[in-house]
Amino acid sequence: MAKADVIRRTDAEEIGAQLVGRLDTAKAKTTPKASGVELRIGIFLWPRFPLLSLAGLCDALRHAADLGDQSRQVRCTWTVLSATGKAVASSCGVEVPATSAAASDGNFDYVAVIGGLLPSMKTADPVGLQFLKAATKMKVPLIGICTGSFALAKHGFMDGRMACVHPFHVTDWQETFPDLAFTTNCDYIIDGDRITCAGGISIIELATELIRMHCGPDRAAKVVHQMTVSQKSSISHMARRRALGYASADNDKLRQAIVLMEKNITTPLEISVIAKIVKASSRQLERVFLAETNTPPSEFYRNSRLKYGRWMLTSTDSPVSTIAYECGFADASHFIRHFQQLYGVTPGRLRKALQSKEA
Repeated sequence: MAKADVIRRTDAEEIGAQLVGRLDTAKAKTTPKASGVELRIGIFLWPRFPLLSLAGLCDALRHAADLGDQSRQVRCTWTVLSATGKAVASSCGVEVPATSAAASDGNFDYVAVIGGLLPSMKTADPVGLQFLKAATKMKVPLIGICTGSFALAKHGFMDGRMACVHPFHVTDWQETFPDLAFTTNCDYIIDGDRITCAGGISIIELATELIRMHCGPDRAAKVVHQMTVSQKSSISHMARRRALGYASADNDKLRQAIVLMEKNITTPLEISVIAKIVKASSRQLERVFLAETNTPPSEFYRNSRLKYGRWMLTSTDSPVSTIAYECGFADASHFIRHFQQLYGVTPGRLRKALQSKEA
């Protein structure tokens, strides 16, 4: 390894440590409960559940819960539950011990169900069903992760709700629940007190949003920083979130619309499509954006794409034409024109100015 590489990595580690330190000492944006815990999640494991869904959720919570990498359950708590209180075998065969048996006295802010392989879910679990019924009686929101949405739907908890279904399971959903609405074009859907997530790495997106809602943007930003790795060949949505800044919005429809915009940078969605997904009319969505951001949704969307382009200009060696494509512009000339209107300088001049400073 070259000496320069060692220096760069050391510098990156120092910058990362400083960032985590600032996030850990940031003033809380929320009012903590008397116990000091801001987010409590009970995680009910269905037999043959996917390990990634459990690991992603728990790891996001542990990063938000404590200072640095200490992993104590201070600001967030998570409890792994099973029907019997015994270990549950995951889909890959690894057994995960449960903290306790599912019970109605868990005092959770959310109950998350991580579903298993569909063949193992055909038989109803009476203990699990009773637990979920008790949670709904106590008005605890339910989360269906991966095929956990199937478990919720099977027992009537998704009636009249929109579900987020993994593309792999679309046919299964249509055959099993032909009358229930679903979508596959997002990581998760928050529909009142029902939340569904496609599973896989999408759980990190959902966990980060729940952390933002309950613990504040500083905790969410820490999760994004700690759980994002650089990719040379492509830029992930998590990296985009870091580049754009973790947007904070109290209005549910606005927040969902912003997430959809951030996810669809390279191939922008029509505003009417975004409005439909968040269950609003185009006019309603425009009023929300104007009230909360003083900007129409189309302009907010374009500015987000340009902001992402600015980050790419300063963080990558990609040519302007490639950046224009990555930001959803038809060609470089359109990107350059809008970029100059927003930032007062062309992309090429900005990059040259920054390079001359570094020289």
